[in-house]
Amino acid sequence: MVKAPKSDRDEVCELYLITPAQIDDAAAFAKTLSNVLATGFVACVQLRLKDVSDEEIISVAKVLMPVCHEHDVAFILNDRADLAAELDADGVHLGQHDGDIKTARALLGHDKDIGVTCHDSKHLAYEAGDAGADYVAFGAFFDTNTKQTEFRPDLELLTVWDEITDIPCVAIGGITVENCRKLADAGAHFVAVSSGVWDYAEGPVAAVRTFNQALA
Repeated sequence: MVKAPKSDRDEVCELYLITPAQIDDAAAFAKTLSNVLATGFVACVQLRLKDVSDEEIISVAKVLMPVCHEHDVAFILNDRADLAAELDADGVHLGQHDGDIKTARALLGHDKDIGVTCHDSKHLAYEAGDAGADYVAFGAFFDTNTKQTEFRPDLELLTVWDEITDIPCVAIGGITVENCRKLADAGAHFVAVSSGVWDYAEGPVAAVRTFNQALA
């Protein structure tokens, strides 16, 4: 999923899809996910399951990862570099308290993506880049019910980051089909979306199609 900065490329800002916080039936969800990915409008999928056992994460990942690969979409695991390595996932996304990049790189190798949450901080993003992160994530840019948020960066952060570095940035937090264009115009290379897709009134397939239209 790593790419050149937006200012130096022709591609549009892309969709970074995060799974629902709870997946009760992995097989049923895999069918929905396959239909979503068949649109061709999703760059990667992050499996984000909180407060569940390692066994459940592994079980769900083994169902969903082949679906992603069938559609040539990267499969990223949230928080857990150790499980990402065990599963041979395409990468891991680390929060500020979910381990360090050096350890994750040793576990995953150099052909996997490592992303880091940097909240509203260029300093944290610089540190992540210097440590070898493949992308950084800023947010939350808007109100979100998906998780509690403490930080609220300005759109200017995306613009500055896009201008000064070639490390891609992901915008996250409360992103919808109505507000995603602001982030793309500001310089986001990806917009990370969860409820904006899964809770979309017309369904998730319609959601990703509408996101694509908004971002194009």
